[in-house]
Amino acid sequence: MNYQKILERIYNELEPEFGAGQVAQYIPELASVDPKHFGMALMTPSGDLHSVGDADVKFSIQSVSKVFALALAMRLVGDDLWTRCGREPSGNPFNSLVQLEHEQGIPRNPFINAGALVITDVILSEARTPREAVLDFLRMLTGHEDLHVNEAVAHSEMETGHRNAAMAHFLKSFGNLKNASSDVLEIYFRSCSIEMTCAELSAACLFLANQGHSIQTGDQVLSASQSKYLNSLMLTCGTYDAVGDFAYRVGLPAKSGVGGGIVAAMPGKFSVCVWSPGLDAQGNSLLGGNALELLTTYSGVSVF
Repeated sequence: MNYQKILERIYNELEPEFGAGQVAQYIPELASVDPKHFGMALMTPSGDLHSVGDADVKFSIQSVSKVFALALAMRLVGDDLWTRCGREPSGNPFNSLVQLEHEQGIPRNPFINAGALVITDVILSEARTPREAVLDFLRMLTGHEDLHVNEAVAHSEMETGHRNAAMAHFLKSFGNLKNASSDVLEIYFRSCSIEMTCAELSAACLFLANQGHSIQTGDQVLSASQSKYLNSLMLTCGTYDAVGDFAYRVGLPAKSGVGGGIVAAMPGKFSVCVWSPGLDAQGNSLLGGNALELLTTYSGVSVF
């Protein structure tokens, strides 16, 4: 499969649309990002990297970090995780409070914000250095020690993340946060504010295309079964209340973030990251979703 040629075809086809969508406005540091950025990188289990456009430009990974936080929590506590968080699609916006109240403080899945706060609480309780745990995990997965949190973005989120703060206090009221809400929020915002490139993210999620095995370290990041579980959650919950349409069009397990990044994995074939800051109405990268649809169309490779 000539993935480089396919990526170049996608880039050329989408280039007239660069800048489409709306950058996230509710986080001031993200509102200033140039919407015309577009990058895409794909890595195979043999370690071959293919890329186009701004694949080496760092951006705020935002909720893409939830994939790695969940993998870390699965490593730390295993199936005990699911006593505090569900595994079903939400069908509601990622920051909904109504659903959380209806379900008595048990988030519907780990990829909506409430679920990610519970996952962060697990990491805070179980990791040796919880403040840097997700960042250190990503450094291990990529082999890059120079990954960092964008402190300006983290501060911006702390200053404006009132709904997330309300959600954390709500979870605490139901007894589903064990640590101080302020500590959970700080680590959650810092994880979302990690900056990475498409090339780095495609390397980071390669274990999901390789039965949980890291080619960077030679370690088993997750068991083959855990990798399957995480892929299935990405497929059914990774793009919020657009998961049905995304699965229909793209056919890959994926996780999006409001920074405009989307990571996806095709087990046995590749991991891929695309970044285009303009979002659709559901908070997913507009051109990122289109690019991944073209990838599975032109390659003929998807989970279906």
